[in-house]
Amino acid sequence: MGIDFIIVLIYFTVIMITAVSGRKKEEVTIDEYFLSNRNLKWYSIAISTIATNIQGYQFLGMMGSAYLYGLAQASLEINAVQGLFFAAFVFVPLYLREKITTITQFVEKKLGKTVAYFYSGANLLMFATLGLGAALFWGAYAADLVFADYLSFISEDRLFRIAVLVVFLGVFSAIYTVFGGLAAVVRTDIIQFSILTLGGIVVLFTAIHHLGGWEVLYEKPNLLKWGNEYREVDNLMHLHLPADHPKLPWIHMFGLFFLNINYWCANQSVMQRSLAASSLKQAQVGLMVGGLMKYFMAILIVIPGIALAGILMDAAPLAEPDQAFPYLVKEYLPVGARGLILCALFASLMSTVDSTFNSFATLWSVDFYKGLINKNATDKQVVNVGRLAIIFSLITGITMGLVLLYIKFNNPESAFTHTLNELRYYINCGIVMLICTSAFFIAPNRKLVVFAFLASIPLQLIFKGFDFDFISYIGLFPNMNYFVRAGWIIVIGLLIIGIPSIVKNGLKPFKEYFVFADKQMMSVGLGLLASLVALHIIFH
Repeated sequence: MGIDFIIVLIYFTVIMITAVSGRKKEEVTIDEYFLSNRNLKWYSIAISTIATNIQGYQFLGMMGSAYLYGLAQASLEINAVQGLFFAAFVFVPLYLREKITTITQFVEKKLGKTVAYFYSGANLLMFATLGLGAALFWGAYAADLVFADYLSFISEDRLFRIAVLVVFLGVFSAIYTVFGGLAAVVRTDIIQFSILTLGGIVVLFTAIHHLGGWEVLYEKPNLLKWGNEYREVDNLMHLHLPADHPKLPWIHMFGLFFLNINYWCANQSVMQRSLAASSLKQAQVGLMVGGLMKYFMAILIVIPGIALAGILMDAAPLAEPDQAFPYLVKEYLPVGARGLILCALFASLMSTVDSTFNSFATLWSVDFYKGLINKNATDKQVVNVGRLAIIFSLITGITMGLVLLYIKFNNPESAFTHTLNELRYYINCGIVMLICTSAFFIAPNRKLVVFAFLASIPLQLIFKGFDFDFISYIGLFPNMNYFVRAGWIIVIGLLIIGIPSIVKNGLKPFKEYFVFADKQMMSVGLGLLASLVALHIIFH
């Protein structure tokens, strides 16, 4: 334990020193604080963007899901390439052309202030509650699940121990984000991504070694979870499960297509690095390299779960799929390597949390404070309000993290990850409508845009149904996969907005929707998109 503890202490020390080392002066401009002076290069954009995306739950939940469902779980990782392609060649050129600080400003230029503030308000609500709360909870929960013996010095009471981790990791991340802004976030993300990647590689090769080699992934028959039963399959290396699979049917990619646009193209915490790019080409190279990194992360997260299913094929299965990652670490990794994995879990949490803090501060201080409350605010005032916003979001994030912790401990068997996803999609569906409308339609009717955005929530309830104390409703499609349901809600909303707009104003020529920095970037982008298609064919 001594070596592992020293490794963790070194990690936190390096992160704090790195974060504050670039701070050169007390007063900074809006661009310096929120957009790192718009001088980010492609490697910083790529690493920081993907580090923000990776969370503790991906090691815990996705690896456990891969243990049950096999390679199909990788669909959620590799299909991010589609979202990154649209971000790089459709949305980022529009954002950089307008020299915006927040995506809200782009929406405002296209659809007016009312719609823009619906966008900003929805994102602020998500960041301050589910965004921060879920990241803090899952990171602390995963760390304790794997390293309870190491962390017992905090308290023997597990509930209290995880609560302390939630608070400590949130406060630590907030401190260096307040001091350094986006520049500090990017610098620390590079270190954090390196650590979580190294930790992932260690777990991957450990799992493959104990399985007996890469080829065994294809040779060993296994059991595929199907509802409450198991079905024997030749192997778990299939990317597509039947359309009637209860959790990961191949048709989920219909909704995933739109939700990837939401995450990779309309999410301030993800897009902020691209908004800070020194040029369009740097942004596009960074996002395409990010696409390659998503392939790599899919291997690190999904393959160990599949390997473990093979390892335990003739032994007692895990009681809970979330035990897959802890099992590999506890059973097979030596001292020293465990300290690295604990740092990787902390890194996955902090790289997401610091980015969310920074983006929450950007949206609140630029959109609402300077845009509505004090239009004549100086840069110093805006930055100071942003720092206060980080402290506020720290409080709301910790509070939500503790609420999720309470729910988990009172319902230990509940799989409320899917519930959290559904809650996010109640809001995200409307956000996708707004960003797609802003980018693709010419002068749409703004009243229809507001109507479609607000209608997305009741449409979800009409499709899914509900059961309140005073009223219940079965729903039109109560068993529809929530990815698929989200896809239909978004399509309906876009039709409500788009049909009148297209009839009245038409559409831009197709080629005008895509902007490439040069021919080389066009080849790289189309090549990466072709590689995604190839993977779906090869691993069908």
